[in-house]
Amino acid sequence: MTKTASSPAAPRVRPGRDRDATKARILAAVGVVLARDGFGGLGVNAIAKEAAVDKVLIYRYFGGLEDLLGEWGASGRFWPRATDLLGDDPEAFLALPLAERYARFFEHFVDALRARPLTLEILAAEIVERNALTAILESEREHWGEEASRVLGGRVFAERPEMQGLTLLLIAGVQYLLLRSRKIRIFGGLDIQQDAGWAELKASIRKTAATLLGAAPARAAATAKPRAASKPKRRVV
Repeated sequence: MTKTASSPAAPRVRPGRDRDATKARILAAVGVVLARDGFGGLGVNAIAKEAAVDKVLIYRYFGGLEDLLGEWGASGRFWPRATDLLGDDPEAFLALPLAERYARFFEHFVDALRARPLTLEILAAEIVERNALTAILESEREHWGEEASRVLGGRVFAERPEMQGLTLLLIAGVQYLLLRSRKIRIFGGLDIQQDAGWAELKASIRKTAATLLGAAPARAAATAKPRAASKPKRRVV
């Protein structure tokens, strides 16, 4: 009797790899549920359904909803980590002159938030739905702010507290304009839905950094086209 060749055995999946993949799906599901349903619709059942996992795994891997939201907030999925904004060579970034470091940090910050449309939806929801869960994300951003201050200014910020206030206004201004850009195209004469408008804002930050903190090589300014002096001002929408 002829023997039939046996089928090759299916490759075994390592438990650690499977766990990591499941955790990644759960973390991704948090952002989807938040953007779609807001904080009022965020719960273990909704996240488990979106991630297509048993809700028991959320408790096993994260401990519960609050811990899960805290890990999601710190993961870089929602908010860019300060270290992520240093570029591909953090040591080279931190060795730059302060004005250049300041300008590049904001360039990276703008690009990172523009690349996170879900984050903008969640920031919009936070304004009208403040609760214990939004407070977790607020706490994560406060930690981010402390790290960003260290990277941007360090001793200089301690000696010149006005730079701390100016930086807070710039960070808040970037967020506000990006929230506006979800529905509004023109603000203060700039098209905040297009790269050119943001290039002009980046160039303004760069020039301000050079004035207040020392010269920074022209970089973003070259990509921003100056508006003609004779061009009538457009109404702020």
